[in-house]
Amino acid sequence: MRFWQWLPFGRVPSLSAPALARLLEGPNPPVILDVRTAGEVASGMIPGARHVPLHELAQRLHELDLAPGSAVVAVCASGHRSKPAVRLLRARGFDACELKGGMFAWRRAGLPIATGGQAAS
Repeated sequence: MRFWQWLPFGRVPSLSAPALARLLEGPNPPVILDVRTAGEVASGMIPGARHVPLHELAQRLHELDLAPGSAVVAVCASGHRSKPAVRLLRARGFDACELKGGMFAWRRAGLPIATGGQAAS
């Protein structure tokens, strides 16, 4: 990826927290990819989310074993780190978008938070 693609600004496809919650209840939920640090994830994450810190994503993407074209929603704290994650995922052929406003928006919406053993890694 080019340098500008790693910038935490600009536009990428996004979903609101309520829209994502509805998709997660549906028959074909997207993969939730939490790109925050381990310390941030320790405070809770979206139930069922997978955790790969943004700085490790390019090297560890194969570990997620995602089918080409899979729907993936990148999540960070506020929506800055998810932008480069979405750009990387889309460049690798995934149908990726971000959670608009990140975990701050998810928490503000009063949606469920998994901690400890409830979250996938």
